[in-house]
Amino acid sequence: MVERTRALSDVLDELEDAIQGEEIAVQEIVDRLGERSFASLMLVFSLIAVSPASAIPGITATVAVIVFILTVQMIFGRKSVWLPGLITRRRVSSGMLCKGISWLRKPLHVIERYIGKRLTFLVHRPWLFLPLGCILVLTLAMPFMELIPTSGSIASAAIALFAAGLLTRDGVLVLVSLIPLSAVPILIWQVGFGA
Repeated sequence: MVERTRALSDVLDELEDAIQGEEIAVQEIVDRLGERSFASLMLVFSLIAVSPASAIPGITATVAVIVFILTVQMIFGRKSVWLPGLITRRRVSSGMLCKGISWLRKPLHVIERYIGKRLTFLVHRPWLFLPLGCILVLTLAMPFMELIPTSGSIASAAIALFAAGLLTRDGVLVLVSLIPLSAVPILIWQVGFGA
């Protein structure tokens, strides 16, 4: 029997609790989720780019930069998150973010029924290097995906799948995430820029 978890919903709860006023800074999100929680931060920022908040101009590129920086730090084994001031000072509309959180709750609730601690060795080194490498490549392509409707959201969903697996220690989910992480850049290139 797979051990069930609310870890994904808990992350949304933490994010929602952090929202005050008309806007929230990226640094406030980092402070709320914790400087050591790479998986939570990767999940939240990739989900922002999947949700209706992705309609904000430049959000896909911003998420790509954040996830790229997080991924590099994870590869090198950094213990706490560092993001440049240019990123941490960026502010997101609280209303749009709340709308995105509300929109995400139902699918996450369904997903949580099927995830749990399985094949946990896959959420540790050296096995993590392969999906992290795929994410690096994907984030480099994401800023250009703003030219192709919904492609940035698809790429972000693939990253969110990996982050969810890492956060819940579900190696099966990490393994499954390799499929879209490796295929999405190729498919989007063919659809958007192919002959």
